Amino acid sequence: MNLLLAREKPALTLSVLVAGSFAGAGIAWGLWINSLMILFDGAYSMISLLLSLLSLYAAKVVRQPANKAYPFGRAAIQPLVIAVKGLAITLVCLVSLVSAMYALWQGGRPSNAGMGLLFAAISVVGCLAIWSYLHWVSKQLQSDLVVAEKRQWFMDAVLSAAVMLGFALTVLLNRSPWADLAVYADPLMVVLVSGYFVLVPLRMTRDAIRELVLAAPPRDLRRAAESILNEVELQPVDVRMTKIGPYLVLDIDLAASQAASFNLVRLALYRRLSQLPVRPVVFLNAISDTDSDTDYAWQS
Repeated sequence: MNLLLAREKPALTLSVLVAGSFAGAGIAWGLWINSLMILFDGAYSMISLLLSLLSLYAAKVVRQPANKAYPFGRAAIQPLVIAVKGLAITLVCLVSLVSAMYALWQGGRPSNAGMGLLFAAISVVGCLAIWSYLHWVSKQLQSDLVVAEKRQWFMDAVLSAAVMLGFALTVLLNRSPWADLAVYADPLMVVLVSGYFVLVPLRMTRDAIRELVLAAPPRDLRRAAESILNEVELQPVDVRMTKIGPYLVLDIDLAASQAASFNLVRLALYRRLSQLPVRPVVFLNAISDTDSDTDYAWQS
């Protein structure tokens, strides 16, 4: 765990610092060249900054040991933070979408396409660099917070690439017989990009809420856990599992006749489940032999 914290915190800190730089630059640049698209990019980076600070807090709190006030720990903070991030990004996309549609209705919005193209190119390079670093860190740590941060930067990189392409087309449009249509390019880019990207944070929020309500874990993780249970050659009466934050929780009912071997079973499960990219938490329950005659079923 110390190794996880030692690598997770610097990665999230770097994300915060770079997001802050992009946020300030994007808002200032957007106001300077009168670009709604660059302002959207800057607003997204500002939200990313605030959410990255929230991730830093969550990374510190989620792994604190349980106590009397929190007898089961604080694992739920992690999906809660991810849900908040998803909702906040969704809100930015929706507000930007409505603003851009209003600008189109008002007859477009002129902007300096050349300077917008320059900013977008710089943004693409910076976002891809941070995304690549976080991708490498996520492979080392298997941290949901770093993965969520990585998704954020990937969205920003693709957004900046779309902006760069849009401004490049606007520059060409300004030099064509249809130059009068160039005023619609900036708000139209915002409509297309925000309308598309609103789906990504919605999925992020959905997955986080599933963890908060103790839904079944993702299919790949569930199947991996089921395979391990089969390797241990258990004959459980019932199995329930869920993932919350960095933990995979298994609640297993076994026949009372197996109670003598509970400790050995628990150790074997922990040893094998530790191979998964989560921290296992296993509960074994003794069920009377009469109850254990019921058909076994996965309830996960």
